[in-house]
Amino acid sequence: MRLFVSTIKTPVGPFSIAVDATGAVTATAFGGRDQLRGRISRCHLIDDKLATRATATQVAEYFAGQRTQFDLQLGSSGTPFQQRVWAALQEIPFGTTCSYGNLAHALKTSPRAIGRANATNPICLLVPCHRVIGADGSLTGFAFGETIKRRLIDHERAVRARIGKPPTRHRAIIHISV
Repeated sequence: MRLFVSTIKTPVGPFSIAVDATGAVTATAFGGRDQLRGRISRCHLIDDKLATRATATQVAEYFAGQRTQFDLQLGSSGTPFQQRVWAALQEIPFGTTCSYGNLAHALKTSPRAIGRANATNPICLLVPCHRVIGADGSLTGFAFGETIKRRLIDHERAVRARIGKPPTRHRAIIHISV
């Protein structure tokens, strides 16, 4: 399989993007090509800023505080359970957080299972695994480290406050249709 890739600069460091031939985002990573390669199966990576431009533009808009939702075709593969969890992650509103336990309760599973599915999310940021935190508010379990996770959460809360929606903490997800 061939994937088209590029790395862009963001306020939290390099961010790499991989898309397939249809333009669907298959993987993202904070860091360069090596970090991206660690999130995808064996593929031939081709540098192509044009193919990744739509994703790069939306990520830049996110960091500029101009975008609170991504509107991109996603092409990640995973088990049906992983897909359910990743869909639920996309239901966590911008600027809010949810505990592993709350997400587990909503999906009728265990926090450990949520953590494992979250850890295997190949499309970080666009599928906002950074919004899931420990029950005590700790920033546990982010593949790219707590510093980046904290900066993403702080960025979203600041944008949310600027647009007039106060952030909430430990948001309980009650109705998730996946």
